[in-house]
Amino acid sequence: MKRRALLRGAAALSLAPAGTMAAASPSSVLAELAPPAMSPAVLAADDDYWRRVAAQYDVTDDVAMLDNGYWGSMARPVLGAYQQHLATVNHGNAYYGRLHFPPEFEAARARVAEALGVERDEIVLTRGATEALQALIAGYNRLRPGDTVLCADVDYDNMITVMGWLKARRGVDVVRIALPEPATYQSVIDAYAQAMARQPKLRMMLLTHVNHRNGMVLPVAEISRMARARGIDAIVDTAHGFGQLDMQLPDLEADFAGINLHKWIGAPVGVGALYIRRGRVRDIDPHMGEPDGDDIRTRVHTGTVNFAAYLALPLALQIHERIGIANKAARLQRLRNRWVDAARDIDGVQVLASSDSRLSSAIASFRLRGKTSVADNAALSRRLLAQHGVFAVLRDGLASGACVRVTPAIFTSEQQVDRLVAALAATAGR
Repeated sequence: MKRRALLRGAAALSLAPAGTMAAASPSSVLAELAPPAMSPAVLAADDDYWRRVAAQYDVTDDVAMLDNGYWGSMARPVLGAYQQHLATVNHGNAYYGRLHFPPEFEAARARVAEALGVERDEIVLTRGATEALQALIAGYNRLRPGDTVLCADVDYDNMITVMGWLKARRGVDVVRIALPEPATYQSVIDAYAQAMARQPKLRMMLLTHVNHRNGMVLPVAEISRMARARGIDAIVDTAHGFGQLDMQLPDLEADFAGINLHKWIGAPVGVGALYIRRGRVRDIDPHMGEPDGDDIRTRVHTGTVNFAAYLALPLALQIHERIGIANKAARLQRLRNRWVDAARDIDGVQVLASSDSRLSSAIASFRLRGKTSVADNAALSRRLLAQHGVFAVLRDGLASGACVRVTPAIFTSEQQVDRLVAALAATAGR
């Protein structure tokens, strides 16, 4: 029956639009994506290789797509696998879902744990980082009335909302800080150290590894160590960290984290993970009456999941690892620096990006000088699209004001980045 289902899945693929079909088998694509023997820094400038990578993605060329921080497009083989799994699940129905899917799901879970550098019983798969972090923050049960929790202006909006909800849920005080801008490595660490010193009842803090507003990389390990020394737990949002930075979860030195797998890994949309270090599960409440105990899976209850999305995860990780995380990180840094360095020389443009590589990610932002309102930056985003065909999005929430965010991907060309720079020069010149 399983073989017949797979054949039906392959037949279903023939009904898909031509642009969405897998162009080649996964094995041939993996061979094509094998990087040349050179350092990541040298490979980052090898346009021939990155054109081969880009050829595996079916992404619109209607615009220069520079909003790849929303989610990451699947490579063609992953899309093909997702469609095939979808056909298999649809054909097998409950027979497949109840008997065949559970062990395959656990195999995918083990594969994700391996990529994260942790054990399978330390993670549970979720629909994304938001679901994971909501469960961690809302369920963190070591707080008592009068305690303090901490978040920052760079944190994700929904996570700030949940931190604020702890006031009603746990009776705690919520303190919010603004990180320095422009930031240095030490000034960011100092901002958290000073907040800890000012708040003697601080018990838990939210740390955003790579923030979605200006892309700054937080020195999470250093801050986590300081917090631990004071008896403070850190809950880490690494939605934008894992997959674009050369790291694994133990590098963060934190016991709790939420992860996205559909941003920088290229898995289907709606896939993430929650991490709790072994021995800390009971510090997070079970989900809405689930049995207490040490099984991390009781901390999230998603319900019926998108079977096919989780089944496509192992192939997405395989392609990600074939290209190489160090190679991906170097390429993304090159694209980011290409536009950031050029934009700094344009009169009237304020670039929100650190010059310290330790604080740099693929994401960076800009605004026109003196134009800090949401309305100003929404209009700027619309103008770039309408007049120059550049798609970059408004972000709000920084203490300094709104901005426009730029996020390249590994399939982004240098010409698309240069198109942004030309657009900024023309726009600022007006």
